[in-house]
Amino acid sequence: MANHENLRLFTSESVTEGHPDKLADQISDAVLDEILAEDPEGRVACETLITTGL
Repeated sequence: MANHENLRLFTSESVTEGHPDKLADQISDAVLDEILAEDPEGRVACETLITTGL
């Protein structure tokens, strides 16, 4: 069986400046940063939805 000690998984999604999802991405990034600050090996799936007029 292969040694997976040094295996890293990296995923990324980004939008261009001014895109409506930019704020949602910043919120999701902040949530992830807080999780990793508490637990460097923590895992999270974070979806942020924003809208206007509620």
